[in-house]
Amino acid sequence: MKRLTALCLSATLAWAGVTLAEEHYRASAPDGLRQGGTVAETQPAPPMAGQSRESGREVLNYPEQPPVVPHNIRDYQVDLRHNQCLTCHSRENAVSAGAPMVSVTHFMDRHKQVLAAVSPDRYFCTQCHVPQTDAAPLVENRFQTVDQVLGEMLRESQGGEP
Repeated sequence: MKRLTALCLSATLAWAGVTLAEEHYRASAPDGLRQGGTVAETQPAPPMAGQSRESGREVLNYPEQPPVVPHNIRDYQVDLRHNQCLTCHSRENAVSAGAPMVSVTHFMDRHKQVLAAVSPDRYFCTQCHVPQTDAAPLVENRFQTVDQVLGEMLRESQGGEP
């Protein structure tokens, strides 16, 4: 009798779990950065942002900020055997290509030992450097540059309003 009761209880719990899981699978997804849909639906991706119309180097907002890439890098090959970025940005080619040379920090390993070639830790450029685009921000951005923060602190210390 105990066995039959346990079997019935197990079957009931399994059926309830499957039913609840099915309802959750079809439930509307929380609206995050991509609005609408359910967990089960696959919606088309939003269009890719275009290349920025502004050319030239961006001003850095804080010390040690990796600069953004001001040109298109679509189809650039960066893998273990080849780094197309270094075609123009290497020590040897930067001057003739008219491109900024890779930072000297890229020639140091994690122990600050200077190397003859770009460190393997810094070899995959797109880990830190991203192309400039004309994409609209997905969320509100209240980022302040170092200069803005220091200016605000100076005004506050002099008795001014922030």
